[in-house]
Amino acid sequence: MELERKFCNTELPVKITDDLTIQGYASHFGAEDQGGDVVQKGAFAASLATQRNVKMLWQHDPAQPIGVWEEIKEDNQGLWVKGRLLDGVAKAREAAELIRAGAIDGLSVGYRTRRATKSDTGTRTLTELELWEVSLVTFPMLPSARVAAKGDALTTTMRDLAAVFDDARLTLAGRTPG
Repeated sequence: MELERKFCNTELPVKITDDLTIQGYASHFGAEDQGGDVVQKGAFAASLATQRNVKMLWQHDPAQPIGVWEEIKEDNQGLWVKGRLLDGVAKAREAAELIRAGAIDGLSVGYRTRRATKSDTGTRTLTELELWEVSLVTFPMLPSARVAAKGDALTTTMRDLAAVFDDARLTLAGRTPG
């Protein structure tokens, strides 16, 4: 079974503090992503109950761990994560600077699907997922999973840029944007 990835952009940005702690939503329940998937509340529950060490990666690259997740939980909104970038890892220091500058603001989960249903329209509802990793990424697939420095005004600009990319994707697929 192949490892899948789900990107999440969030209205509530992932925060970074001076001690390199980051937090935010890696997935939102009930929100359809650009791939037509919707994560259902409780989808991560079984995985979190038997939790092994969920990795913090850079851009889903298993060769580039950049920190540790210290808290991962489901709440009413989605999958919330809190962790720490490791100061002794060069890529983690780079990631911290990119987050502070607003150049990186996305989170994405890497998982295996255990249970899902597909609708007649092609939307897939994910009901049970085995969580493997949560990555910092450039372009999240779910427009509500974001990481940003506190007080960063660039989040709106990034949302606008993501909308341009989404419109281009729809145009290439032969559909009308908007």
